[in-house]
Amino acid sequence: MRSAQTATGAGHNGENTIGTETTATAATRSRPRRRRLAMAVTGAAAALALSIGSAAGLSAAAAGHARTVAAGTTQSAIPFIGQPTDPSQGGSSGQGGSQGGYSGGTTPGGGSQSPDTGQGGDGSSQQEASPAGAKESTGVVLIDTQLGYENAETAGTGIVLSKDGLVLTNNHVIADSTKISVTVATTGKTYEASVVGSDSTKDVTVLKLKDASDLQTATIDDDSVSVGDDVTAVGNSEGGGVLQAADGSVTDLGASVTTTAQGSKDSETLGDMIEVQADIVSGDSGGALLDDEGEVVGMNTAASSGSAVVTGYAIPIESALTTAESIINGQQTATNTLGYPAFLGIGVQQDSQSGQSGQSGQGSQSIQPGDGSSNGQSNSSSQTAGAVVAGVYEDTPAAEAGLTAGDTITKIGSTQVTDGNSLSEAIAEHKPGDTVSVTWTGTDGQTHTAEVTLTEGPAA
Repeated sequence: MRSAQTATGAGHNGENTIGTETTATAATRSRPRRRRLAMAVTGAAAALALSIGSAAGLSAAAAGHARTVAAGTTQSAIPFIGQPTDPSQGGSSGQGGSQGGYSGGTTPGGGSQSPDTGQGGDGSSQQEASPAGAKESTGVVLIDTQLGYENAETAGTGIVLSKDGLVLTNNHVIADSTKISVTVATTGKTYEASVVGSDSTKDVTVLKLKDASDLQTATIDDDSVSVGDDVTAVGNSEGGGVLQAADGSVTDLGASVTTTAQGSKDSETLGDMIEVQADIVSGDSGGALLDDEGEVVGMNTAASSGSAVVTGYAIPIESALTTAESIINGQQTATNTLGYPAFLGIGVQQDSQSGQSGQSGQGSQSIQPGDGSSNGQSNSSSQTAGAVVAGVYEDTPAAEAGLTAGDTITKIGSTQVTDGNSLSEAIAEHKPGDTVSVTWTGTDGQTHTAEVTLTEGPAA
């Protein structure tokens, strides 16, 4: 029987994002730096990556995913000059329904999960996770990232594919990151990592560790997994920096999980997932699902929220490796990003008619519908077809070109820009280092054109 679940979460980066658990309210008010969940959740089921701090802009993937980010606040690590997001719009921690939420650093389902008995209302039980042993830890790494445009950090897990440091993980673990560090669990050695490539639609990313050699790799399963098989999910549970192992069993094959960002109608469906009953929690994303022989059969990606007995979901390892191999071989597809995306450095105002937030390939900030009049822009600019600039990040190509909040971008090169989405698509056609002309209408109604050299953006 196939499962059809709904999920929230799965953090992502400034230009290609699946979504985030952080809401507009969380992004715009002053709050202490702390861990926030980045798990994808499914209907009471959720996905898994852990973050610290607040978001800094509304990002939308080329595929159309959107999420809110605050700009123009003291919480943005990289200063953003523009209008903050309206906290009254979008999702909030108080939204109803059975979808799991990420209420800043709590476990999925909050207090509804019993840490003592692990028993559900029907009397079913589940083993709690325990520290992973040496064999379970082999080839599994701890991932920590910094999101420079969001004053946030994330934590997740990865699987070592090669001795020289190729690592497999979920896309939502590293999305939006500007710096990634990876620690080998068995040795404690930490490496700086870069993104080889990502595919947000498959939630797969490949990292490369700098100056790594002679790493112990994970052992990949050489046969098939079946319903009823015993499995163990290994991951950086709750971002604690110590691998935990959660024993369970396979309950379904071919499960379908739909992930959505809180406060967004955009969604992402992952099919053919391995469904397991195991105590998988935030931070386990990208970790290894092991069979009874200690071989990797899947990559932990999502887990249920709101009940004592957790249902987890993993991408079958053969599927994840197929995507990873295409990235490693440099094969460009319609859904992947090789390396890092091009970056202009602006936030784009949300379109008040379509309700879609335009992501322009630039750490995009969203201004909610109806906020245009308070953004200091004149009628001449707001009536011009194009992508309205919500704000500009310091020391970016946009800032150097003289773009300011309220300007309306109408062309990238010879490509006409009609809204934020078309601007995002135009930027996505380029690579970091490309020089393009940007044409915009200022708040005074005057037309301007400047040549800019696109820079490297946060991870896609």
